[in-house]
Amino acid sequence: MTKPTEPNPAEEHLALSRSGGRREDQMRPVTLTRGVLPHALGSCEVAFGETRVLCAASIEPGVPGWRAHDHAGWVTAEYAMLPCSTTTRSRRERATRKGRSMEIERLVGRSLRAVCNLKALGEYTVTVDCDVVNADGGTRTASVTGAWVALHDALMAYVDAKKIARLPLTDQVVAVSVGMVSGRVVCDLDYAEDSSAEVDMNLVVTGSHEFVEVQGTGERTPFSREKLGELLDVAGPSVDALLRAQDECVGWSD
Repeated sequence: MTKPTEPNPAEEHLALSRSGGRREDQMRPVTLTRGVLPHALGSCEVAFGETRVLCAASIEPGVPGWRAHDHAGWVTAEYAMLPCSTTTRSRRERATRKGRSMEIERLVGRSLRAVCNLKALGEYTVTVDCDVVNADGGTRTASVTGAWVALHDALMAYVDAKKIARLPLTDQVVAVSVGMVSGRVVCDLDYAEDSSAEVDMNLVVTGSHEFVEVQGTGERTPFSREKLGELLDVAGPSVDALLRAQDECVGWSD
């Protein structure tokens, strides 16, 4: 019989220093709630801990002019933070778009297109709006994860209405953050961790465990190839947990 390992007080202290006493490889509680917006073809409220994002998908006939001769559809996204989603009220984005918002919505759009057969979609444009209700770190990763659910349901609505022949999604896609905080590699950073991270990385991963995007930055220190491998390994359980949450939400594997 293997002798139980005695708890290490130092390690216990490190684990308890995270929100909710999380392990280094453990996400905050995740919820995906479908159908929260009755007028949207597909919608999902996603929560990563205290971070909450509303995702809504709509479909319109036609595609952007530059894509008119491709005989294929288009999937895009818009992202914004509601004025009181942070501790200090932020102004609504109107004529002038923030660079950060544009970067995130492009990330969400790229992530969704990576798992969508645009030829099978036909000449429709799908827009997924991601509005941050409350921000506590990880708004872009939550947006990608919730946007896929909203996209799935909007496309299924068009399949049911016989406007498209079959579901053009080829796979799931999720996103999670991972980083190095106080010398430790941790997953799903909340705001306190993100704002003090030495290394900050966002991963977008398909259900087949292929990468769509790896955004990694040495905020305060460079990192080695060995450390990169550790970051990816620590993110693994959270990627699997998010894929399961999506599957349970929409019945992808049924």
